[in-house]
Amino acid sequence: MKILVCISNVPDTTTKISFTNDNTTFNTAGVQFVINPFDEWYALVRALELKEAQGGNVTIIHVGGVESEPTIRKGLAIGADDAVRIDGEPNDAFAVAEQIAGYAKDKGFDLIMAGKETINYNGSLVGAMVAELMSLPFVSMATKLEIANNVATIEHDIDGGTEVVECALPLVLSANKGMAEARIPNMRGIMAARTKPLIQVSAANADKLTSIAAYELTKGRTDCKYIDASTPEKLIELLHTEAKVI
Repeated sequence: MKILVCISNVPDTTTKISFTNDNTTFNTAGVQFVINPFDEWYALVRALELKEAQGGNVTIIHVGGVESEPTIRKGLAIGADDAVRIDGEPNDAFAVAEQIAGYAKDKGFDLIMAGKETINYNGSLVGAMVAELMSLPFVSMATKLEIANNVATIEHDIDGGTEVVECALPLVLSANKGMAEARIPNMRGIMAARTKPLIQVSAANADKLTSIAAYELTKGRTDCKYIDASTPEKLIELLHTEAKVI
């Protein structure tokens, strides 16, 4: 089984966020980047579990510059067999999807996986776009995946319960919490990652559908107002006059 796992290079969740160039550019100075947790903990690890159970090959793919290679090497250390870095700017979901689909279209992958979203943009777009561009079925936010006889049985959450679907390979899916348990690379994996293939591919022309006008930090927490239980009418007044729906 040939599996392709899409990974993103994102700021660590403890990063202090700031912007430059009149709030149009994320300030990367001093920022520690990591594999997007949904890509790593769920998509990549489940792909490795499937390979270990059924044999095959797991390739990770990333659209980004050379500075993202340490993140890619971590994916190799966790257990991926090889990696591809498409040398482009990952600042538009459709352009990223076009790059991935363009690379994967003639490689014979049985399964393409990604996390349900990235923790920096929270777009949940790339997986579905890759599937559309490759004319493949797509299942979103999968929490369980089993494959037998070239058919995938997938569970994902829906309003009020869980839906179970079956789909013949090849297909694309996005992975959600519950798909797998996170793995920590061991020393053997870290050493092996240094010699595993990491292919650089030049970016193709891709359509960019969005642009960034500006970033804005959230205002953060404000002071709390405490209302005595004996004066509920004051709470009602404040709900009418000061409360905001976010």
